[in-house]
Amino acid sequence: MPNIKIFSGSSHPDLSQKIADRLGQELGKVVTKKFSNQETCVEIGESVRGEDVYIVQSGCGEINDNLMELLIMINACKIASASRVTAVIPCFPYARQDKKDKSRAPISAKLVANMLSVAGADHIITMDLHASQIQGFFDIPVDNLYAEPAVLKWIKENINEWKNCTIVSPDAGGAKRCGGVTSIADHLNVDFALIHKERKKANEVDRMVLVGDVKDRVAILVDDMADTCGTICHAADKLVSAGATKVYAILTHGIFSGPAISRINNANFEAVVVTNTIPQEDKIKHCNKIQVIDISMILAEAIRRTHNGESVSYLFSHVPL
Repeated sequence: MPNIKIFSGSSHPDLSQKIADRLGQELGKVVTKKFSNQETCVEIGESVRGEDVYIVQSGCGEINDNLMELLIMINACKIASASRVTAVIPCFPYARQDKKDKSRAPISAKLVANMLSVAGADHIITMDLHASQIQGFFDIPVDNLYAEPAVLKWIKENINEWKNCTIVSPDAGGAKRCGGVTSIADHLNVDFALIHKERKKANEVDRMVLVGDVKDRVAILVDDMADTCGTICHAADKLVSAGATKVYAILTHGIFSGPAISRINNANFEAVVVTNTIPQEDKIKHCNKIQVIDISMILAEAIRRTHNGESVSYLFSHVPL
């Protein structure tokens, strides 16, 4: 593959390396450091003139620092005459601030979209956006890949009783999301249920109502992200009290901030399965219920297809071999 360059930000070097290995490429030379006043400094260590550049940076850890670093890297490549700069953002930052849910609320996801465009990004590759409409916040092409095919594969390989399971959405919003609960339930040809929750304030759930039947079945909670895990742990208790034999949780982005790990350890989960859009090594050490699905091949294949000018839609329903 000539004239392609893959650079890694500092948020998830492990995933970037896996993507580069899959494509048979070396990661580009880049040094990211901080000045003593905490300003971000990026030095691209090789020529990118006329090249097709991909910068891999996930929205996790020190989110604002990583976002700023991505913007600076995009701009550095752009003004060094790269022919095209693609930001590969496995977990899109600020994706939950996508609408005015109360007076004077910012729509930060749109602001991030503007910042990426102004920095000079020509194309965005991301995964399981919290709301598909975020694609419309950009005037440049956005490929929103789905973890769904990898999730289906994991369910069939790891849950023996998958034909007698119920797919459960922990909130009504997730039920209709693309690549979400209804879609997975259709592919597995099983029932789905949803949990209606009422939030009094962010990150805290007030009460829950289960809609659907899980008695004497394996319940699989599916959502696009879990942050403090209050919702899914509440949901697990609800499902067990409604007669579910086992409860699994499958989440694309395992943010796991604050009390998340201790909540999972105390909850009734058989396993909590996440993808590696966000690094999970530290989390696994403190919680043996967490299992990780590798999605680097999906991102790598999207990069390869984009670079070669091929269609990416195959990846919406297949896991690359």
